[in-house]
Amino acid sequence: VRRRVTPCAHPGPSVETSIVITLHHLEYSQSFRILWLLEELGVEYELRRYERDPETMLAPAAYKAISPLGTAPVIEHDGRALAESSAILEYVLDVHPADAWRPPPGDEDRVRHLFWFHAAQGSAMSLVMIEVIMTVLVTRSPWLLRPLMRGIAAQVEALMIGPRMNALLDAAEADLAKAPWFGGRAPTLADIALCYPMEAAAQRGRFEGRPRCRDWYDRVRARDAYRRAVEKDGRDTLIPPL
Repeated sequence: VRRRVTPCAHPGPSVETSIVITLHHLEYSQSFRILWLLEELGVEYELRRYERDPETMLAPAAYKAISPLGTAPVIEHDGRALAESSAILEYVLDVHPADAWRPPPGDEDRVRHLFWFHAAQGSAMSLVMIEVIMTVLVTRSPWLLRPLMRGIAAQVEALMIGPRMNALLDAAEADLAKAPWFGGRAPTLADIALCYPMEAAAQRGRFEGRPRCRDWYDRVRARDAYRRAVEKDGRDTLIPPL
């Protein structure tokens, strides 16, 4: 049965319900963010895992029956399906309120939290996805075309991805000198949203000369809830092999 996926579903008042959230978790996807948050909150939830097609790296048919575009993450709750990781993170806190993970208006960390929460998806992830696409184009092109594709990928990296990602990471390094988390005094949804692009940055050696970014990354991976999420995810990395 194909379920309705809505960009902004809300169950009503921001109170806990007896209906558990079902997370449809696709391997090597941004749904890890939701898994980590649910573990941090310590709430009951249902986890359904899906593996990508090994050739195409696309979601399987069973996943697309829930998310027609085959994108991750997707949750189901109270008769609704909801896509888009940022929307889901907000929704989970609507169902299980916790101001520690979403500073309220007037809190001194509110503006910082908002900036990094939206920069994660609006700026950082777009660069990560372009980089992934360029890598796929190089590795899966016919061998005669690979030298050309490598040259194009190098130009994209030099002219767009590198400078923009470096600017973001420089801003991150500066902000982490003022407070230990992207959310400010304590981790918030901003830190959870940034786990994927920061993992990509770590794998690509972009923490060189940015010790505070490296320290943040190490502290995140040492959190008990993060480790539990990694164990349930069943992968050593958030980034797919290409």
